[in-house]
Amino acid sequence: MAEAHKDTICDVCATSTRVAGYGEQFGTLQALWGSGAGHDGERYRVKLCESCFFAALAFLKQERRTQNLFSDEQPSEERPFGLVTCDDYFGDS
Repeated sequence: MAEAHKDTICDVCATSTRVAGYGEQFGTLQALWGSGAGHDGERYRVKLCESCFFAALAFLKQERRTQNLFSDEQPSEERPFGLVTCDDYFGDS
């Protein structure tokens, strides 16, 4: 008997990350802290729906602006914060 696949639930808003006709669509924030880190040996993984992912990204971008407010060197804005690639519809780039 085939096992039913459970939806991935957003760890922030507790909604399904499934998009009708397209399957699951979610982002992941993760970390594995090693020797010397304040959280040595701890591993984190937070799954986020699209809305919560971009809300978290906006918060982090604002934090970067705040941290560099009085710095002589401002972070580059050549591409959107955190964006690695565009038009990679199949995750093969």
